[in-house]
Amino acid sequence: MTALPDYLQDQTEEAIMARMLGRVPADVDKSEGSFVWDALAPSAYELFNSVLWAQEVLRRGFASTTFGAYLDLRCEEHGVTRRPAVKATGTLQVTGKPGVKVVKGTRVATAADPITNTPSIEFETVGDVTVPEGGVASVAIEAVEAGTSGNVAAGAVNVVVSTVPGISAILNPEALSGGAAEEGDASLLERLMLKIRSPGTSGNKADYLQWALQVDGIGGAVVEPLWNGPGTVKVYVIDSDKRAPNAELVRKVQNYISPVDAMGEGKAPIGAAVTVTAATEVPIAVSAQLTLRNGAGLADVQAKFVSELTDYLKQLAFTDTDTVVRYTRIASLLLDIPEIVDFADLTVNGGSGYVELALGEVAVIGTVSFHV
Repeated sequence: MTALPDYLQDQTEEAIMARMLGRVPADVDKSEGSFVWDALAPSAYELFNSVLWAQEVLRRGFASTTFGAYLDLRCEEHGVTRRPAVKATGTLQVTGKPGVKVVKGTRVATAADPITNTPSIEFETVGDVTVPEGGVASVAIEAVEAGTSGNVAAGAVNVVVSTVPGISAILNPEALSGGAAEEGDASLLERLMLKIRSPGTSGNKADYLQWALQVDGIGGAVVEPLWNGPGTVKVYVIDSDKRAPNAELVRKVQNYISPVDAMGEGKAPIGAAVTVTAATEVPIAVSAQLTLRNGAGLADVQAKFVSELTDYLKQLAFTDTDTVVRYTRIASLLLDIPEIVDFADLTVNGGSGYVELALGEVAVIGTVSFHV
């Protein structure tokens, strides 16, 4: 707590013990090890613990300082619930003999890597499919376990876990996406404060923002009123990784807010023509000549910078406070890496100025090219 009531301040065990001894007559031996001192010491310690417990009760009782299940309880008072983890989804290409049927629930997986100690990640088909005459079929799959681990690269799903006679090969032609971890405390608190400080009412701008953020897997949204004339609303969304979401996640938001234009069948009021669309990604390419400390490796330095730049761009995603990627901030990220002594010829998207983001755009990591 940043502010404690007076009666909970400076309540150390020593201070409590001193007050207690102060109420004992002066002609009684109160020195350490005396009968009186030994009798009061346990009580002073327990009273000190009670002060700590009282401070903790206060900390858990306010939204800005509480956490976990206690934050869930505060949020429930305002109708806000923590978004659960979401399973990654995608498409699997199946090659095999014509007529072979792959039933719903068939397990497939990525290959485990014993060198990097990376475990296999399992997926399952969400429908039935029969291999046609051409010998190649496509079927939708989803991760067995929810979370970001299911967001694997194209071609990573190539192991058949369930036995399916007649299948010669499987492959995901595109990366799987949409997997998201359970919403963290920071994001949940942000949504709670948004609802309290900017209450939605009668389909105002705040309403659309809160509706979009209520969909599992959505990490941010911005609203453009009257984008195509009276009665029209466009909602741009990003996923929990602060990237453009896949089409399935966009569809979920669209169906939640307004499955049919102007009919009021979703959250949006009657008469509102709502369009939900994925944010437009703006890759940020960085190039520079570096002077490194002795013994520093260029690859390690670049990996650190990519991590720091990614975090910075996530902080910018769909915020009202900053709509530009600052050249000076990227320069400071370089100098904050201990292995970098100095740099020259720094360019951001080919120039030496900031990169401005339009409404509905989100900056993402692009190519990073360093040389010494």
